[in-house]
Amino acid sequence: MLLLLTVILVALIFEYINGFHDTANSIATVVATKVLTPRQAVVLAAFTNLMGALWGTAVAKTISSGLLDTKLVTMTSDIMICALLGAIVWNLLTWWFGLPSSSSHALIGSLCGAALAASSNNWHVIIWSLPNSQHWYQGKGLLWKVVVPMVTSPIAGLVLGFIVMALLYLLLRNARPVWVNRFFGRAQMVSAGAMGFMHGTNDAQKTMGIIALTLVAATQAGQLENLPGWLSFLHTPAPGAGKEMEIALWIKVVCALTMAAGTAVGGWRIVKTLGHKMVKLQPINGFAAETSSAAVILVATHLGIPVSTTHNISAAIMGVGAARRLNAIKWSVVERMVWAWILTIPVTGLLAYWFVRIFRALS
Repeated sequence: MLLLLTVILVALIFEYINGFHDTANSIATVVATKVLTPRQAVVLAAFTNLMGALWGTAVAKTISSGLLDTKLVTMTSDIMICALLGAIVWNLLTWWFGLPSSSSHALIGSLCGAALAASSNNWHVIIWSLPNSQHWYQGKGLLWKVVVPMVTSPIAGLVLGFIVMALLYLLLRNARPVWVNRFFGRAQMVSAGAMGFMHGTNDAQKTMGIIALTLVAATQAGQLENLPGWLSFLHTPAPGAGKEMEIALWIKVVCALTMAAGTAVGGWRIVKTLGHKMVKLQPINGFAAETSSAAVILVATHLGIPVSTTHNISAAIMGVGAARRLNAIKWSVVERMVWAWILTIPVTGLLAYWFVRIFRALS
């Protein structure tokens, strides 16, 4: 029981870190354009993250039942702790260097690495591809839910950012700059709020899925049979055949509040990279980037796809910058970010894999 509660605690620590690590995704542009002060932007992001985290559970269901074959491995509490530690280490490392990497992919990579170690290197434990017979985009597994979106969602963010910015330039080519800045300064508060809301809908749900997955494993193992009445809410039976995991309300609320608390801390190192180093932004640019990114994440969340908020907003900012001119983007900064994106899943997978091996060797 103590180990189970430790898993929940470590999961919430990850959620807290996710809050301040990915806060930059929703507030970097609005801070860089000086529409809001850092403090005002953090308050906006914390509130919208909280609201978004309570809206829907499609992504949480993917994490809890769409990536790993739980018939081949039991994700016990010790395994889950190792998986979470892998993601936490990578998040803190990239935060320290100001690299906007993906907390989503860090968690997914760690889960796969830990499951692989726990199953004695049985690669079948990872659901690679399980296409849906009706719609290809509703397939399950690492390919459909992670790899394909990892490529397509940033491309969609970049292209949409470019198109939105190009259309705004075309429509407002004769407008006075003072009026444009004033109007989009106000409009950007709406788009920044939408970005924060969508970040909450997608990112907070990953930890919900982790906690639900852990409780199902503990219930199946008989660890929650003799709980006192006040802890009966922890008992989580596996979903029936053909049914999806249902996420308990208390899990949603706790994860939402934890992410909001982490968001309130801020992530100024990453704000500096996204909002200042990559491309110089005006309110109209920030509005275009935030609106484009929020639209892509909305579609992904609806389909239950755990995409990277980081990748989307970064790509949207690139698209907005490219609409002005290609040399407006500092490509050396982009190169560092892309390397962080590429390395996230394999590095976190290896970290979690060796955490499990070391834990088992010592126990």
